[in-house]
Amino acid sequence: MSKKPRLWISRFLSSSTMNKAKESYEVYLPEIDKPASKEEMIRLSSEVDAFLICHSEIIDSDLAQQLKPRLKIIANHSVGVDHCNLEALNSKGIVVTNTPDVLSDATAEISMLLLLGAARRAVEAQKIVREGRWDSWSPSFMVGKQVTSQRLGIIGMGRVGQAMARNARGFNMQIHYHNRKRLPQEQECEAVYHREIEELFKVSDFLSLHCPATKMTRDLINEKTIDLMPDDAVIVNAARGTLIDEEALISALISGKISGAGLDCFVKEPGGNPKFSKLKNVFMLPHIGSATAKTRDAMGFRALENLDAFFSGQNPVDQIF
Repeated sequence: MSKKPRLWISRFLSSSTMNKAKESYEVYLPEIDKPASKEEMIRLSSEVDAFLICHSEIIDSDLAQQLKPRLKIIANHSVGVDHCNLEALNSKGIVVTNTPDVLSDATAEISMLLLLGAARRAVEAQKIVREGRWDSWSPSFMVGKQVTSQRLGIIGMGRVGQAMARNARGFNMQIHYHNRKRLPQEQECEAVYHREIEELFKVSDFLSLHCPATKMTRDLINEKTIDLMPDDAVIVNAARGTLIDEEALISALISGKISGAGLDCFVKEPGGNPKFSKLKNVFMLPHIGSATAKTRDAMGFRALENLDAFFSGQNPVDQIF
């Protein structure tokens, strides 16, 4: 019987994933569920054949160059791979995979929750009830922003963006989008394509971000792009924190140019930006877009399928390069 490949799993994944991994691999697990250090990853790269990591494990160019030859593949338990320096890993001949498709619906659900929470002033409203301060009512009490029939701009019309559009149509929202390429007509479902992103900003009563974090998209939401948006707009981000210039958004939330924001990700994670906590018009979550039991199992299985393909001599379906 051939020896099982050695696999390091960096975080505590679902029990179903762990059990499945042990069927085909000699699994190395952390003693504590926390991000691995640079030194630990360098050491492990000489002891195992594969990594199964999360976005909490940062592999920059310097770390990639120090990884040992034994390590052949890094399977990401995420769609985004901005925590990995792909160019450096490619130069080392290390295969990188991700887990697309399986978390689209869960992330789109969170995006809709963020949109509704920000629009209907959920933070303020819940605080009033929880603190026992709900002692009156009037027609002007807790008036928020209507969602139904409003214009929703989506930046990044991939799997998650399309799932968000499907959900928003349930509120009869008018869907507008910007994408690197226009979708085939049958996938657009009457959504309006904007080739120039500036034109999308101008019509977005609500704006939801679903694009990857790259050098081109860093600080995509900034003072200039916010100024293009309609007054009283709402911004939603369940993609990556670096898409937003947080200081520019905070200024717009304070001035009222932006009436609310729904945020599931931040430039600094974990922790977020404490300045947002001081604002009552920000609905925040701790990066839990894909955090459902069903999705966590699916992500783990997808990562293992990529590893299985690699070690059986095939190209993983989700190989980045």
